[in-house]
Amino acid sequence: MDAPARTSQADWIARAQAVLPAGGFGNFDPGIVIREGSGAHVWDEDGREYIDYLIGSGPMLLGHGHPEVLDAVAEQLGKGLTFFASNARGIELAEAIASSVACGQQVRFTASGGEADMYAMRLARAFTGRDRIMKFEGGYHGMCAEAQMSLAPARLANFPEAVADSAGIPESVRAEMLIAPFNDIDFARSLIAEHGGEIAGIIVEPLQRLIPPAPGFLEALREECDKAGIVLIFDEVVTGYRLAYGGAQEKYGVVPDLCTLGKIIGGGFPLAAVAGRADIMAHFDKTKVGAEGWLMQLGTLSGNPVAAVAGLKTMEVLRRPGAYERLRLIGETVTGFFEEALTEAGFAHRVVGDATLFDVVFTDRDVRDYRDIHGADMERNIRFNALLRDEGIFKPMGKTYPCLALTDDDLDKTRMAIRAAATKLS
Repeated sequence: MDAPARTSQADWIARAQAVLPAGGFGNFDPGIVIREGSGAHVWDEDGREYIDYLIGSGPMLLGHGHPEVLDAVAEQLGKGLTFFASNARGIELAEAIASSVACGQQVRFTASGGEADMYAMRLARAFTGRDRIMKFEGGYHGMCAEAQMSLAPARLANFPEAVADSAGIPESVRAEMLIAPFNDIDFARSLIAEHGGEIAGIIVEPLQRLIPPAPGFLEALREECDKAGIVLIFDEVVTGYRLAYGGAQEKYGVVPDLCTLGKIIGGGFPLAAVAGRADIMAHFDKTKVGAEGWLMQLGTLSGNPVAAVAGLKTMEVLRRPGAYERLRLIGETVTGFFEEALTEAGFAHRVVGDATLFDVVFTDRDVRDYRDIHGADMERNIRFNALLRDEGIFKPMGKTYPCLALTDDDLDKTRMAIRAAATKLS
């Protein structure tokens, strides 16, 4: 009996265009439809294989289909998918987070990192009784109205004016937001000096997208927040359990009041969390703060046991000796490939980020904030990424996520693909 004909990628794209706005999920290029993933590889619906440096936008740090994670998930599937009630696996995961994240005295689960960021900002307001939030231009904190201010503005406004990045956001939200340039502590200090009594929280990606903090920047933010009674929030949805097991707080040695976590703690399933000081987290507990101070938060899948066991097993694997040393070695190897190939091809560029998360910016200047990236050659970056995909490298614009499943053979093929793409870019 003949095998059924496989639906082509072009057919899937046509079907998607009929039922999905812009033909996709809103996350990634809708011109590619992924069929499956295994280890550090994915295949599209036409069967073409890629080395995966997207890895689900970060959560698959162990690679796709890690056997120990699959075994843990399979065991839980037979016990129940979700309960909308406390479960032991979720409690264990909260304990693991609290013991590994410096600020994490208590934990509250959500289903997505953007949701966690929204609640963290709301917690800061509940705790301080203030309304305004300060964020940094170019910082990504999910999809809530506050987060969609000056994420990627095409119009570069004068600081601290906020620019909405999305339709549908009330004009009144702009008045609640103060925007500062990343890595400019003098500007941040002046803003806090002028508005400190109005600012509930400062939310920051400690590694902003790709851009590392300048020496002393995070430390100075911590000091200024302490002086002004402002809640310091680290958005560690990306950096948590990636830069180090204890995240950016461990790597940079600065402890915020709250942090948000996601991606890796769910092991590839929808799960995220707010973690922080017990006196701030108490606003989730009406018995401690009363009806006026209580922050309502619930979610159908928050603390889902399947996601919890996947996260617990992922974190267990990451705790094993040598895991982060190997991840950094892989990242340093790939950044070296970019440097070598683009230098030989004669392109002005910077490889920006950390060994665990990085990408190329086509510019001849150092990158310290969003405007340095905004002023770079984005068309060349788009072309380079397209050429890399033609060479079998699957990655997003602006990010390269190494994972522990990459083999020496994968790295050899990555080097050849980067060289070929750089040559064609010339």
